[in-house]
Amino acid sequence: MVKLSNMEDEKTSIYGEFDPYLQKVLDTLTGKILIYYNRIRKEEGIDLIEHFSARIKSDESMREKCVRKGLPVNAHSALKELTDSVGIRLISGFIDDVYRNVEEIRKIPDIRIVKEKDYIRHAKENGYRSYHMIVALKTPFPDVDGNNPGEYFAEIQLRTIAMDSWAALEHKLKYKKNISNTKLIVAELKRCADEMASTDMSMQTIRDLIFENEGREFGIRSTEGYNETASGRG
Repeated sequence: MVKLSNMEDEKTSIYGEFDPYLQKVLDTLTGKILIYYNRIRKEEGIDLIEHFSARIKSDESMREKCVRKGLPVNAHSALKELTDSVGIRLISGFIDDVYRNVEEIRKIPDIRIVKEKDYIRHAKENGYRSYHMIVALKTPFPDVDGNNPGEYFAEIQLRTIAMDSWAALEHKLKYKKNISNTKLIVAELKRCADEMASTDMSMQTIRDLIFENEGREFGIRSTEGYNETASGRG
């Protein structure tokens, strides 16, 4: 067992006095996303989000991550050195909807974009595809650096239904123990990821044809260059 050093009392949340603010940060960010979602749904009749999940990283998971990253196990590490104490995952039906969500998130007031990684155009070697954003939300609450009003980080992951299904299954399978044919399984997972990416592109094309047939303009053309092969605590 790994011994946790530089650690606050394990009976106390690693987030310390800032723990009560995290749910408020999560609710605020979720609310801002739903504002643009409802506006676009009303004005354009488009559902940019099929479903979403939101969570505050559990005390245990955050402590383990601090240890894994070689960081002191305290509130500053959890809230400033690491950026995923608050997490939201948006699942969309089509690739264009993912990128439309990205554009809308960039325009949300009181949000600063810290980092973006496009694993859709640039898939990971194992086939993982998703769009990741780290944002900083201005809040009326004090933060761990002594700022009041303060700023809190959140991670937003955006995927299609196909990408999310693959990621969920891959996550379960990679933690199975005593697997003898690991190389074959990894190769098959990569093949499945590529096939699902191809399906995403085909479904996007079908929808584009339907909208063109209806004489409607839609969204942001964001799939150009896409590589076909290439609310609780948890």
